[in-house]
Amino acid sequence: MMIRLTVNGTPRAADVEPEMPLLWVLRDVLDVKGPKYGCGIAQCGACTVHVNGEPVRSCSFPVSAAAGKQVLTIEGLAQRGRMHPVQKAWIDHEVPQCGYCQSGQIMAAVALLKKNPDPSDEDIDAAMTNLCRCGTYVRIRAAIHAAARSIKPVRS
Repeated sequence: MMIRLTVNGTPRAADVEPEMPLLWVLRDVLDVKGPKYGCGIAQCGACTVHVNGEPVRSCSFPVSAAAGKQVLTIEGLAQRGRMHPVQKAWIDHEVPQCGYCQSGQIMAAVALLKKNPDPSDEDIDAAMTNLCRCGTYVRIRAAIHAAARSIKPVRS
């Protein structure tokens, strides 16, 4: 079945089974490698992407549910050659250790800040359910606070 969707602003089509997970369509069919496979059961969040602005765990999200929708991956986050403030904060706070989970962490953080532009530590802890085997949670929290401060003036 031909599934049409927009990935990072570009219309794309994939001739795949409708129940195929969006993650595998992105990685194996459309060659978008930012989202990672971690667990396959929507627990770890390494595969987090946005579908119509909402974060989803793409390993368990059927591609048919993304048909006709906007899919944003880490590759599409930067605009006009400028990193998203969350990406910059991640670098400034040296968040990654091994880095495997970081594209999903960043996508989850962007979604959090879109909904809550000034999150508390508790808000961050509640919203950031992605797993990091290296345990960089303290740096993740610091980077989210820094990104919130840098984004806030733009929102007013």
